[in-house]
Amino acid sequence: MAAIERKKEHRVEGIDQETFKPTGKGVGKDSGPQHHRQPKRTISGDIVRQASLDAFKKLNPVVMIKNPVMFIVEIGTFITLLLCINPDLFVASEAGRGYNIAVFLILLFTLLFANFAEALAEGRGRAQADTLRKTKSDTTAKLVQKDGTTKQVSGAQLKKGDIVRVEAGELIPTDGEIIEGLASIDESAITGESAPVIKEAGGDFSSVTGGTRVTSDYIVIRVQTDPGESFLDRMISLVEGAQRQKTPNEIALTTLLAVLTLIFLIVILTMVPMANYLGIQLDLATLIALLVCLIPTTIGGLLSAIGIAGMDRVTQFNVLAMSGKAVEAAGDIDTLILDKTGTITYGNRMASEFVPVQGVTVQEMTRAALQASVRDETPEGRSVVELAGKQGESWMEQEYAGAENVEFTAETRMSGLNLGSGTQIRKGAVDAIKRHIVSRSGRIPADLDDIANRIAKAGGTPLAVAIDDRIYGVIYLKDTVKPGLKEKFAEMRSMGIKTIMCTGDNPLTAATIALEAGVDDFIAEAKPEDKITAIKKEQQAGKLVAMTGDGTNDAPALAQADVGLAMNSGTMAAKEAANMIDLDSDPTKLLSVVSIGKQLLITRGALTTFSISNDIAKYFAIIPAMFIVAMPQLQALNIMNLASPQSAILSALIFNAIIIPLLIPIAMKGVKYRAMSAERLLGRNVLIYGVGGVIVPFIGIKLIDLILSGLHLV
Repeated sequence: MAAIERKKEHRVEGIDQETFKPTGKGVGKDSGPQHHRQPKRTISGDIVRQASLDAFKKLNPVVMIKNPVMFIVEIGTFITLLLCINPDLFVASEAGRGYNIAVFLILLFTLLFANFAEALAEGRGRAQADTLRKTKSDTTAKLVQKDGTTKQVSGAQLKKGDIVRVEAGELIPTDGEIIEGLASIDESAITGESAPVIKEAGGDFSSVTGGTRVTSDYIVIRVQTDPGESFLDRMISLVEGAQRQKTPNEIALTTLLAVLTLIFLIVILTMVPMANYLGIQLDLATLIALLVCLIPTTIGGLLSAIGIAGMDRVTQFNVLAMSGKAVEAAGDIDTLILDKTGTITYGNRMASEFVPVQGVTVQEMTRAALQASVRDETPEGRSVVELAGKQGESWMEQEYAGAENVEFTAETRMSGLNLGSGTQIRKGAVDAIKRHIVSRSGRIPADLDDIANRIAKAGGTPLAVAIDDRIYGVIYLKDTVKPGLKEKFAEMRSMGIKTIMCTGDNPLTAATIALEAGVDDFIAEAKPEDKITAIKKEQQAGKLVAMTGDGTNDAPALAQADVGLAMNSGTMAAKEAANMIDLDSDPTKLLSVVSIGKQLLITRGALTTFSISNDIAKYFAIIPAMFIVAMPQLQALNIMNLASPQSAILSALIFNAIIIPLLIPIAMKGVKYRAMSAERLLGRNVLIYGVGGVIVPFIGIKLIDLILSGLHLV
C-alpha cells in the first residue's frame, strides 16, 4: 500500500488522481486536440518602419542579383539616373530631362515596393524571433553531481549528457528528457497556450524544452543538446529567416522568370535596329520602360515574400517548419500515416476492469495484475495499481526489493517482474503472452481469445496477465478517439488524401478504432519497421507521404516521410527526425499544414498568372505609343485611347509599380484555399487571376492616364 500512497503524492493540476484522466483544467496531449487557433497577427508600425528602411538596404546589387528580374530593373533604374543627369549620354535623345526623371522615380519605387514586400514578410518573422529571445534568458540550473548533490551553474554551461534537477517555479534551462519525476509544465512561452501540460519520466511525454517553467512537483532531466543547439535556438533562427532556403519549386520559377526576362531583353534589343530601319527614334528611357513593363516584375517582386509568408502562416498555427520545402511538400501530400496512441486516441489508456479466465477468481486476477504493474511507471501501469487498490488489494515495497524489472519492448510486447524466488510475472499483448506461455509448456485457457475479442470489439485494448506458465486473465484498457477526427479525415478524403492508421493493437481493436475515427485503412500489430515499410510502399507508387508521431519508435518513419510532423509533447528523438514540429501536439494540425502548403502553391501560381496576364494590357498601352507617330496604322491597337505616347508609357509604368504594394496583402495572407479537385481549382484561379490579370491593367492604366492628362503632367 505504501507504493500506492507514494504515487498519490504526485498530484498534478489537470489530471484526476483517481482515474488519471483529464479534468479540463489542463491542456496538452492528454486533454484532447487543440483547435487550430490562428493568433491574430498585426503588422505594427515598428515592423513597417523597419521594412521601409530595409527596402533601401536591399538595393545593394549584391542582394538584388539573387532576384534576376528585379536586378534587371535595378540596372535600368541606374541607367535612367544617368540619363537624368545627361539625357544625351549614350545616344541623342528627344526626351526631356523631366521625362527621364519621371521614369527613374517610377522604376525606383518599383524596386522599393518589391523590396518592401520581402522586408515586411521578414519583419514579421524577426518580431516573433525577438519574442522568443526574451524567453531565452540566461537561467541558472541545479547540476546534479556524481555524489548526488546539486551545484548551481549557468544554463549556458550545460552540455549534452548533464543531469539537472528542476523544481516548481523554476525555468527549465535547456532541452532534455525527464529521467525522474512527474510535473506540470507551463509551455506558454513556446506554444502560447496558458494551461500547463503533464510531463513524466518514461514513455512518449518525457521531452522538455528550454525556456518552459515547472509549475508543480519536480523533475530530473538529462540534457540533450549542447549550447546554441537547443530547440529554442533553432526556432529563433528559423522564424527570423536566417536559414531560409529557396524551395525547388521556387528555384524552378525563378529560373523561368529569368528566362522570360532574357527573352524580352533580346526582343527589346532587336527593336532598336527595326526602329532605325523605319526611321523611328526610340529613347533609351522608353526602351527601359517597355522592358520593365513586359518582364514579370510583379511576381518577381513578390516571389520571395510569398515563400517567407508561407512559412510564417505555418508558425501562426503553432507549427515550426524546418524548411520551406516541407511546407511546399505538405501541399502535394497524397497519403497521411498516423500513429494511433496519442494521435488518433487520447493515449491515456486506463484499466477499467480485470477479467479472469475460467478457473481463476476475480481476486486472483486482480492480485496478478497488481503484481505485474507495481514497477510499471507508465500511466497504464499506474492505473492498474490504482484500480487494484480500489478493489482492496495492497502491496508492500519490501516484498519486491530484490525483483528484477522487465521493461516493455516493441519486440517482446511484454513487461513484468522476475521475483527473487524465480517466479516470472508478465503482462502484455495477448498473442505475446500466449507465445510466452507456450514456450514454457503452459496451457492456453479456452476462453482467453473470446475475452480478448470482446474487449477489442468494444474498442478497448486487452492485456493478458500470466504468472510462470499460467494465464490469469485480461486487463481491459479503455482508450478514447479524439472528437472531431472523423470530420477532419473526411475533409482530407475530399482533398484526395488517403489516411492510414498504424497501431500495435490487434486487428480487431485496430478495425474498431479505424471505423470510429474514419480513417481509410489501418495497419495492426505494427512494429517501427512496419511504419517505414508502409511509407516506402506509398513512395514507390509515386506518392508523397506525411506522418505524425511522438515516440522514439516513430523517429525512423518521421525521417523517411516527405513531411514528418512531430508532436512537441513527444520525445526529442521524434522532434529531431521530423521536418515539422507541432507546438500544440495536435495531430489533426497536419490538415491545416496541408491547407497552408496548398495555399502557398496556389498563391504563387495565381500571382504568376496575374503577373504574366498584365503584360497583355501593357503591350497594348506602350507599343502603339512608341510607333504611332511613324506608323499611324497602329492607332487600331490603341484601344484604350490614351492621351499621348508619353502618358501611355508613364501610365503603364506607374501601374506596374503600384500593383506590387497592392498585391502585398494577398502575398502575405495567401489566396484562400478551398477543398476541391485540382481541375476545378485550376479553372477557378485561371478565371480570377488570369482573366482578371488582363482586365485590371486596362482599367488601371486608363485611370492613371486620365489623372496624368487631367493634371497636365504630360
